[in-house]
Amino acid sequence: MNSFTLILQDTVRTKVVKDVTRFVGEDVSGSFGILANHQRIMTSLVVGMARFCIANDSWKYLALPGGLLYFYDNNLFLSTRRFFLDDDYEKINALLHQQLMAEEDKLRSMKKSLYRLEEEAFKRLWKVGRQVEY
Repeated sequence: MNSFTLILQDTVRTKVVKDVTRFVGEDVSGSFGILANHQRIMTSLVVGMARFCIANDSWKYLALPGGLLYFYDNNLFLSTRRFFLDDDYEKINALLHQQLMAEEDKLRSMKKSLYRLEEEAFKRLWKVGRQVEY
């Protein structure tokens, strides 16, 4: 069976997977599949799971918080902030859920800090404005 190369890239690592026969991902239009010698394609993947098969073996699961997919010249490039790769769907799904919850908590904390900083800046500007004589 024909195959292609999958190049996974995140912020700290690159993983090259050879002999991929099938890839299934999801963008905003829904699920789609890629086989060897597919036409050129570029799309943004949504948060969730993708999967691929190596040389007619079992599926490998890929959890990611969205990403950019580009297929060209029988190479599938997938760039994302972070990815998890495993044979066990349940395990990888739990990792993705944990990661998303942790990122959501960090974002919530950052928003609170920015709100407090903005509030303090407005208080100081208000005090300075009251002290200025016209």
